[in-house]
Amino acid sequence: MLVSAKEMLTKAKAGKYAVGQFNINNLEWTKAILLTAEELKSPVILGVSEGAGKYMCGFKTVAAMVSSMIEELKITVPVALHLDHGSYEACMKCVEAGFSSIMFDGSHYPIAENVEKTTELVALCAEKNLSLEAEVGSIGGEEDGVVGMGECADPDECKMIADLGVTMLAAGIGNIHGKYPANWQGLSFDTLAKVQEKTGEMPLVLHGGTGIPADMIRRAISLGVAKINVNTECQLAFAAATRTYVEEGKDLVGKGFDPRKLLAPGVEAIKATVREKMELFGSIGKA
Repeated sequence: MLVSAKEMLTKAKAGKYAVGQFNINNLEWTKAILLTAEELKSPVILGVSEGAGKYMCGFKTVAAMVSSMIEELKITVPVALHLDHGSYEACMKCVEAGFSSIMFDGSHYPIAENVEKTTELVALCAEKNLSLEAEVGSIGGEEDGVVGMGECADPDECKMIADLGVTMLAAGIGNIHGKYPANWQGLSFDTLAKVQEKTGEMPLVLHGGTGIPADMIRRAISLGVAKINVNTECQLAFAAATRTYVEEGKDLVGKGFDPRKLLAPGVEAIKATVREKMELFGSIGKA
C-alpha cells in the first residue's frame, strides 16, 4: 500500500538520516528500487517526473503498476509514490490517479502566485492525506527541458512557503540536476543553515543528489535535509551495464537478445546504486 511521505520524513529528520527519492522510468526501474528497499528494510520514495509519467502512458498507468507491484512482490516497507517537479495541472492529475505524494514546483511563479497555488494544494492534500513538497529558488541543470543555473533560495521566502503547511520544502542551495560541471561551486551550507533556522521542524529536500560528494551529503543531512533525490546516477549505471552486455556480444549468444536478459545487468546496476545511496543516506533498517 502506498503511504504519504510525511511520517517517513518526520522520522528521518528527527533521526538525522535521509530517505532517498529514486525516480522511476519503467517497470525494470520500479522493480529494482522496490526490491532493494525491501531487502534493506528502508523506506523509499518513487519519483515520477511529468516526462516519465507521459512516457509510461500516464499517471494512472504508473499508479496502477506501482500498487500492483507492491502487492505482488510483497513489499512491506513504506513506499510513497511522488510527482516530481509537477505543474499545478499535473498535481491535480496525480491526486486523481492515486499518487500518495506530490511536488508542486511553483518556483518559476512570482512568490504571491506560488503562495496562492500552494495554499490551495495544501488544503487538497490535507483532505486526502497526501504529502506535499514545495520549491523555493530554482534547482539548476536540466529537468524535462527546463535549464536553470542553481540559485540559492531566499530563507524568508522559504519560511513563507513552509508556513502554508506543506510537508517538505526543496530549497535551492546551489544544487543542480544531472551531472555537475567542473566549475561547480559546491553546496551553500550557509543558505541551508539559514533556511533550517527559519523552517524549524520541516524536512528539507535536496534535489540533484547525483554527483554531490558524500561528505557534502552527510553535512546536508546534519543541517535538516531528510529527502534526497536521485535519478541521473541510476540512469548512468543502467546505461553502462547495458552497454557492456552488448559490447561483449552477449545479446548474440543463445537467447541473449531476450529483453529480460538484455536488461538484467542494467537492473542489477540500479540495485547496486540504490543500495549505495541508502547506505550513504542512513535509511537502511529504518522502515
